[in-house]
Amino acid sequence: MKRFKKILKWTAITILSIVIIFVIVVFALQNKKFDAPFPNLHATNDSATIARGKYLAFGPAHCSGCHTPTEDHEKINMGEELPLKGGLNFDLPIGTLYSKNITPDDETGIGKLPDSVIARSLRYGVARDGRALFDFMPFHNLSDEDLVAVLSFLRSQAPVKNKVTDNELNFIGKAVKAFLIKPVGPDGEVVKTITPDTTAAYGKYLTHYVTNCRGCHTNRSLMTGEYTGPFFAGGLKFEAADGSYCVTPNLTPDKETGKITGWTQQQFIDRFRLKKIIAASDMPWDQFRNMSDNDLKAIYQYLISLEPIKNATGPTYVAAASTKK
Repeated sequence: MKRFKKILKWTAITILSIVIIFVIVVFALQNKKFDAPFPNLHATNDSATIARGKYLAFGPAHCSGCHTPTEDHEKINMGEELPLKGGLNFDLPIGTLYSKNITPDDETGIGKLPDSVIARSLRYGVARDGRALFDFMPFHNLSDEDLVAVLSFLRSQAPVKNKVTDNELNFIGKAVKAFLIKPVGPDGEVVKTITPDTTAAYGKYLTHYVTNCRGCHTNRSLMTGEYTGPFFAGGLKFEAADGSYCVTPNLTPDKETGKITGWTQQQFIDRFRLKKIIAASDMPWDQFRNMSDNDLKAIYQYLISLEPIKNATGPTYVAAASTKK
């Protein structure tokens, strides 16, 4: 019995020591820095370039959906173009993340950041201080020309003073940040320029690197952002605080489970011209309806070219009352 108590004592001490060491390491790694190159790209005052950047920001790249607070989203839905002052909160299993102010305000925005620092954040997922960013922005493979367009538009905005709350990570979030979050760089070679057209090839560029269709219509971990399912097969669940949730549908052309299977190209375009139908949906319809017909044609052509994947994702929206049955 005495020997058993001694073993139990040292086992408890060992476990406690491991826990303490783990906690110390987690907090020590919160400001872990990463190296990434600074793209030699710079904003311009060229009006056509700024117009392209504005189109991307308020259309395909849907920047305003994340970089404006929740209380302004109905204004966006009504067609207003609001300053990208940040402040939207994302409540996740790892804690609460807040979108940043990306207007050129010197104190609370990006006014004092060099173009190369902003370009590095978008392309390599590394923050201004070298920390890894949570992979919310899928713009790592934006062409050099489009990245310059976005930079140019951001610089052209009127500065708005809006100090955004720092991210609030719980302990699980801090552990994820310490051990799992790393910069996400480009997927293959980044092109210098790409010509918009209506081909599936351009549709792939849009859906993978601009509109983030792949990012939402693919099942993935909300802890780390890692993909856990086939691309575009849907199944990613977005839960609300009241217990309701939305599930992204399968966009592959599977005859039984594909959401847009059987849709004509015109039906696809017409859906994007409508406002949001499901109020709780995270799909940025209010911004996507600003996309050109040609961009939507390219996306449609790419989606119908995908390999069909059978994946029944169920109803897009499930109300809170249904979850209690």
